[in-house]
Amino acid sequence: MVKITRTATGVTFRVKVQSGTSKNEIVGVQEDALRVRISALPVQGKANKVLIQFLAKQLTLKRNQVEITSGHTTRNKTIHVIGEGTQKKLQNIIDNIIV
Repeated sequence: MVKITRTATGVTFRVKVQSGTSKNEIVGVQEDALRVRISALPVQGKANKVLIQFLAKQLTLKRNQVEITSGHTTRNKTIHVIGEGTQKKLQNIIDNIIV
């Protein structure tokens, strides 16, 4: 189960990223993290940029509302999403994956 933590401005959660895949997609849950495949390679921050764009699109948010707070150079990242209702949007995505 993905651990979603509420903050004063939104929510934080963990993501495990697999980069260099054929397409961008959320593929499931691994331990307490959302498992995401990203097409970009982890070169000069390209995979991080694509990850932020992809998550923003999935959560119907602007890119500046999604930020990586830790794990910039690793597969395991902590994501902070800013905005009201983001916890519910994220939980809906997780529920649709698990079903």
